[in-house]
Amino acid sequence: MTKAVVFDIGGVLINLDTKACIEAFIGNMGFEKITEILDPWHQKGIFGSFEEGLVSADEFRSWILERSRPGCKPEDVDHCMWTLLTGMDPATAAAVRSLAGRYPLYLLSNNNPISMRRCHALLAENGLSDAFKGEFISYEMKMLKPSAQFYNEVVRRLGLAPEEVLFIDDSVSNVEGAKAVGIDARLFVPGSPLANLLP
Repeated sequence: MTKAVVFDIGGVLINLDTKACIEAFIGNMGFEKITEILDPWHQKGIFGSFEEGLVSADEFRSWILERSRPGCKPEDVDHCMWTLLTGMDPATAAAVRSLAGRYPLYLLSNNNPISMRRCHALLAENGLSDAFKGEFISYEMKMLKPSAQFYNEVVRRLGLAPEEVLFIDDSVSNVEGAKAVGIDARLFVPGSPLANLLP
């Protein structure tokens, strides 16, 4: 029986536009290497290290600025990063609001402090600031999905049996990793109704 529902953020709650993000970094900053480190599900290189909490926001910005056009500023990095996160579908926001009255809800995401600022703003814009009882974010926990260590720590902190946790993610490997530790994990297909996967 489900006792808590845990959502991935990007690709599930908040829509992603990888193409727009790549175009912003290349067009606005001349940062061509974005295609080597940006991935819809699992970031690579220094971006992956950033999301694992091994690199600070300032270190990440500096690394990008060193490889961008002269004159670019740290805030340019942030603005380009935010173009990845395009907003929430009204039906998704409504489904989450409805569920919040019946289950404790949580966020579980491979993410970083720059993007989380935008995520929190978008959740607030859709009336979801108080919908979640907690969040498990990779850079804060120094772990990345789909590691068993990450999922087991989430279950431990929730104080529930794995099968009592419903987890929704848009990555096959993340869903399979969660299932491997006993979590009731379901794959979300972007563009489909989130309500179809909810209890």
